[in-house]
Amino acid sequence: MAELSLQEAMQDFLKRSKLKSGIQAVQIEEIWERMMGVTIAKYTDSIKIIGQTLYISSTVAPLKNELLYQKDVIIERVNKELGENVINKIVIK
Repeated sequence: MAELSLQEAMQDFLKRSKLKSGIQAVQIEEIWERMMGVTIAKYTDSIKIIGQTLYISSTVAPLKNELLYQKDVIIERVNKELGENVINKIVIK
């Protein structure tokens, strides 16, 4: 039996667990401001991951429009920050 570090064992557990998506949802909330900037984070009402879709909610129309144009960039940044291809679609409400 191969020996695993605690970190490797936790990562292996999370890969096979349903907890992974919940942990990633918390991570995205934590990194959103750093990733997108203070202004965007300030006017983002909610952000969540369901399946492989990132849901972004804002009541500010110009921000929603800007986020629509940046969908591909946001997907790339989120996946890079999370260390794997988690997001493949964005819905802006």
